This record gives sequence, C-alpha cells and structure tokens, in this order.
Amino acid sequence: MMDYGESVQKVLLRKIRKAEQDLMQLKLDYCRFVFGLTHRARVVSGGTTYLVLSVDVESMASTDEGAFTRPSVAGVPADTPNQAESVPLGTDWILEQQHKG
Repeated sequence: MMDYGESVQKVLLRKIRKAEQDLMQLKLDYCRFVFGLTHRARVVSGGTTYLVLSVDVESMASTDEGAFTRPSVAGVPADTPNQAESVPLGTDWILEQQHKG
C-alpha cells in the first residue's frame, strides 16, 4: 500500500508538469500574438530571410515593464528550406514585413 507522502508527491508532480505545460503554451501564444511568431513564420536575421522551425520560450525574460523579451529562435534559410540545417538565430531577428498587394 502506498503511503500518504508518496501519493501527495505524485499528485504534486502531476500538477507541476501540467502547470509547466500550460505556461509553455501561454508563452507560445504570447509569441504568436505579440511577436507574430507562428510555425514557419518568416524572420529576417543578418540580411537573410529564415523560416522559423523552433521557438525557445525558456529564453524569454521578464522586462521591467512586466512584458517579455523576444525569444531565441532557430530556422532554415527561406530560399533553401529543405537542404539546410536549422540555424540558431538567437534573439537577433525581426519579423519579415508582409507586403500588402
């Protein structure tokens, strides 16, 4: 029979993992709505356009104003997305401006 301490530990671990997942999802939502980062968003870094493959929400820090800093991202060059290795871009990127036609 499992003792009380073990069952409390299991419940707490489950709640912590759920809270961590919820926090990660909220940060991804923040990236989408505040920074415009969606899966395969186009960003410009060092004069090259990249397709974003991953967003590191752990890299986001709180600002003095209570917002979050932009996350580190990794992506592949937009002109050769299938041949290229994913490149870490850090936080040195801007969202590519969509030209309204």
